[in-house]
Amino acid sequence: MPDAAPADVTIALDGEDGCIAGARDRTSEFLTRAQSEHGLPVTSRTMGAAQLVVSELVTNALKYAPGPVLLHLRVVDGMVEIEVWDTDPTLPLARAADAGRVGQHGLEIVLAVVQGFEARREPVGKCVTVRLALFDDPLLGLGRPAGR
Repeated sequence: MPDAAPADVTIALDGEDGCIAGARDRTSEFLTRAQSEHGLPVTSRTMGAAQLVVSELVTNALKYAPGPVLLHLRVVDGMVEIEVWDTDPTLPLARAADAGRVGQHGLEIVLAVVQGFEARREPVGKCVTVRLALFDDPLLGLGRPAGR
């Protein structure tokens, strides 16, 4: 696997209709390009999990923070790193599991599918970073590269 990231993209989101779906689409395009142009093995599981994570994080950022949101995608050390920056300095907190609660399960879902999570305050706002393995452990027999 190449040492350098094949690509790195930052997407500004304005909260207009369709921007969450657009963020998911751009994530899919980014991972498809990493696979087709750079030969990185991206499993179907990773593709779906990345789109889910982007959807949850961008939805929360647009819901709770005034102003713009930035989505940054990059490949580092066999992982796709997803960063979402927004203007609200309040760090997200996963709530205790409650099957009776309607809604507000987004962060629980994100934490269940990622291999790494970090939330930090920035000079303006905060940045949430998650990491997902591009491919599953072949010894476990999990997943196949997407599109193959």
